[in-house]
Amino acid sequence: MIKIPIEVSARHVHLSRKDLDKLFGKGYQLTKIKNLSQPEQFAAKETITIKGKRGEIKNVRILGPVRQKTQVEISKTDAINLKIEAPVRLSGNLKNSGGCILIGPKGKIKLKEGVIIAWRHLHIEPKLAKKYNLKNGQFVSIKVKNTKRSLTFHNVIVRVSPKFRLAFQIDTDEANAAGIDKFGEGELIKDR
Repeated sequence: MIKIPIEVSARHVHLSRKDLDKLFGKGYQLTKIKNLSQPEQFAAKETITIKGKRGEIKNVRILGPVRQKTQVEISKTDAINLKIEAPVRLSGNLKNSGGCILIGPKGKIKLKEGVIIAWRHLHIEPKLAKKYNLKNGQFVSIKVKNTKRSLTFHNVIVRVSPKFRLAFQIDTDEANAAGIDKFGEGELIKDR
């Protein structure tokens, strides 16, 4: 049995340099409040507001460092509440994704695309991927059985990179379905 740590990824925003400048002022630098489990990734002190066709969500955490393109990750529940058509996608696959308005202390921007519901995924470094005979892009299942709401997540995509540490990442809707607060543990099941 291969035990996999599970992490719950709440709604958050990754900003491009250009959009960070528009929302916080030219040359603004994010303030790190804590490192995340994935190397070089951090939660910033700064937050912004996401506005959809119906309603808004304030105090949405920004994650650093800055990226090439702005990406907003929300849950299906958030998408429904905001009335945003956000597709389920892998991080970085933003073409023809949902749009919204982002509001910061120094300005706002209208994103034509960039809002997604993150596809559940398994981060893994190459050495472990080789040990477990896993390949980038492969689909696996992960069984959660240490809660009162045990279930098995299917269609988990494997993402292999030397920049990753072993972690199965799910959004808040998926975590709620499995009875997980912030962290949990699962068992890897190879589908194919």
